[in-house]
Amino acid sequence: MPGVFSSAYAPTVNANLAPVDPQAQRLLDMISAAGGAKTSTGTPQEARAAYELMLSHSAVAASLSAEDLQIPGPAGEIPVRVYRHADSKPRPTVVFFHGGGWVIGSVHTHDSQARLLAEGAEAVVVSVDYRLAPEHPFPAALDDCTAATRWALGHAATLGGSPAVVAVAGDSAGGNLAAAVALRLRESGAGLAAQLLIYPVTDASCATRSYAENAEGYFLEAATMRWFWSHYLGDAAATAESSVIEATDLRGLPPAIVVTAQYDPLRDEGVAYAKRLSEAGVDVTLVQCDGLIHGFFGMTEYVDLAATESTRFLEAFRETLAAASDSG
Repeated sequence: MPGVFSSAYAPTVNANLAPVDPQAQRLLDMISAAGGAKTSTGTPQEARAAYELMLSHSAVAASLSAEDLQIPGPAGEIPVRVYRHADSKPRPTVVFFHGGGWVIGSVHTHDSQARLLAEGAEAVVVSVDYRLAPEHPFPAALDDCTAATRWALGHAATLGGSPAVVAVAGDSAGGNLAAAVALRLRESGAGLAAQLLIYPVTDASCATRSYAENAEGYFLEAATMRWFWSHYLGDAAATAESSVIEATDLRGLPPAIVVTAQYDPLRDEGVAYAKRLSEAGVDVTLVQCDGLIHGFFGMTEYVDLAATESTRFLEAFRETLAAASDSG
């Protein structure tokens, strides 16, 4: 219900919450044992290569078709990958923005997540290969994502989607971009049905309690997140379009599913943004995933709890899209 908000993280400092899931901990132990330089001490090119090697695979939802397209963008063509179901049933269209701190990641690293999203939300998914920093600092990624969403709004029917129900989604930095696109399109009057923000980046200050609690050892580290921010912003100051928690007015935004992970530096800023949305009268579902770490949406093949929680927030998103379809 709009205006109603609660958070399991608000009253305590994790002492009474779940420990790290054992399967997630095994992944963390494997990463630690492998050694290697931390992302924040290397170059963007080195980080991209390592990330592509680690995540470029897909063993889920193989029944979906995937088509690579080039669409018009503000600085040339934008590569996108469109995921469709085998039947011709009109479905919601979801424009998906991958994570990776605006510096790393691609449609290849997030193929599994895009397929899970298409299956779980029962939607056509348009995954966007936006320009990366530092070669293309803010607002290049946001400009690309805005253009791709406008394109999807105009082409949903030809993609096999329902023109009346178009939403945005993203994980981590992609969640930041989804939130920022929703803010931009509200100002222009373009209608979005929903926004799915999976452990989103919302606050450039990097000063929340969860940054201190989860600074090291939980996959995404505080130093890495600050490194991402420095590359994304360059010499620019944070604004409400990059650090969306700074937006003064969140009224009139589409319904939001906001997902957080307990052992994640970004946890508290996700909760804070959900609270701000709710206070502005936006219909918000906050899905808090105890025992999990940042990036768990990409770990569903290895961590059973990640699969369970991903199913939970995708069901909530699917129900939000269905409600939008019924009201349309």
